[in-house]
Amino acid sequence: MFIFSFNPLLLTLNLPLLGIFILIFFISDSEKNFIKIFSFIVTALTFLSSLLLWINFTDLTFQFQFLQTYRLSSFFNINYAIGLDGISLFFLLLSTFLINLCILISWENPKFFIKEYFLCFLFLEFCLIQIFCVIDILFFYIFFESVLIPMFLIIGIWGSRERKIKAAFQFFLYTLIGSLFMLVAIIFIYSIKGTTDLLSLWFTNFSFNLQLILWILFFFGFAVKIPMIPFHIWLPEAHAEAPTAGSVILAGVLLKLGGYGFLRFSLPLFPSACLYFNPLIFLLSLIAIIYGSLTTLRQIDLKKIIAYSSIAHMGFVTLGIFSLNINGIEGSIILMLSHGLISSAMFFCIGILYDRYNTRILKYFSGLNHVMPLFVIFFMFFSFSNISFPGTSNFIGELLILIGLSKISFILVSFALIGVILSASYTIWLLNRISFGLLNIYYFNQFQDISRREFYIMFILSFVILWLGIFPNSFLYEINFSILNLFKLFF
Repeated sequence: MFIFSFNPLLLTLNLPLLGIFILIFFISDSEKNFIKIFSFIVTALTFLSSLLLWINFTDLTFQFQFLQTYRLSSFFNINYAIGLDGISLFFLLLSTFLINLCILISWENPKFFIKEYFLCFLFLEFCLIQIFCVIDILFFYIFFESVLIPMFLIIGIWGSRERKIKAAFQFFLYTLIGSLFMLVAIIFIYSIKGTTDLLSLWFTNFSFNLQLILWILFFFGFAVKIPMIPFHIWLPEAHAEAPTAGSVILAGVLLKLGGYGFLRFSLPLFPSACLYFNPLIFLLSLIAIIYGSLTTLRQIDLKKIIAYSSIAHMGFVTLGIFSLNINGIEGSIILMLSHGLISSAMFFCIGILYDRYNTRILKYFSGLNHVMPLFVIFFMFFSFSNISFPGTSNFIGELLILIGLSKISFILVSFALIGVILSASYTIWLLNRISFGLLNIYYFNQFQDISRREFYIMFILSFVILWLGIFPNSFLYEINFSILNLFKLFF
């Protein structure tokens, strides 16, 4: 592709692609350590180049920046267009940041097909960056579906248990079938408007009835990805069977694709339909919050506990998005970024326990503060972040969402607060069960605290969570103008 352009967005896009090319053709399968080092360097450079985008991003405009358009077909009016605004910038940063950490997390795993494993993550990074910077609904769909391929392989090949094949197919089929409805809508839009360019479609009016139909078709594609109830069945199984790095990227970024899709496409293209279907979204979101929280309380698998809590937190996100006011939408974006960091940290903690003790069943763990004090300190911090303790990133997101909901109905706020109470219940119960009490020496006779590599990963995640929680304006400035533009144009 256009690797020699001075556009920093093109540099960010092409670094993973260059890494894939070099890894396939110039690095032998037997050079295991070099494969890991090379993959880490490529993802680190990609993250640094994405930081350059943030540094050069102007927060005083609502327009897309780093725009680049390439004519692919004049006859079919198909263009490949990329650009960033305040909404997509931080999702791209989150993707490059977490992929880089996933390489570090995978340093001692897997034990087989190492080259193929890291190729999957590089390809996944390439697709995720494309998703957040393309401004054409056809190319968005292509890369939206492309992430299924590496995730299917990561779960199905390097998963931790015998049910991994079933979990991989369940994840693949659920998300693929949901997205096919979106493909039908995209083809229909192209057939009547003659373009799939998002900026052109923003200024195209659809009739009310057509908005309702198209909104529903897009809704299926995004609701499965979030996932909203009742489209959530694939998530706990996929998390339970995926390797630690797979769970981190699944919870950290892939669950955010649905929320990003609602913000980027459903709200600006079908504003009247969003208002019409508001009660349905509020109902499904509240069910997700309360059902997800209550289901979390009865889980015995550590990964499923975090997976079901993710369903509850994403219920807050959809409440914020469809509150259709600035506070709620900005809160939903902050909460998605925050959940991407905190859930990743929680899954990493569970992965540490699984690597040491080869089990994730809750009853085997107790009193780890006696033998793993550093682990317990970090796990306690991430647990308090998960319950939106003041000073952490979740607090900012949920507070803004509750302020946005208060402008609509205090009944919604009341039900949402029940979810906050339940979140505190299952998180503190999990923390207490793992960290305190008597040590279970009947099950384990060897104990090891976190390594230096694990300490660095946890420290970096803790730092970013605190940064987002204490200085949210460093993120909200860039987000604000894009949200204001969304309301100015469409609401």
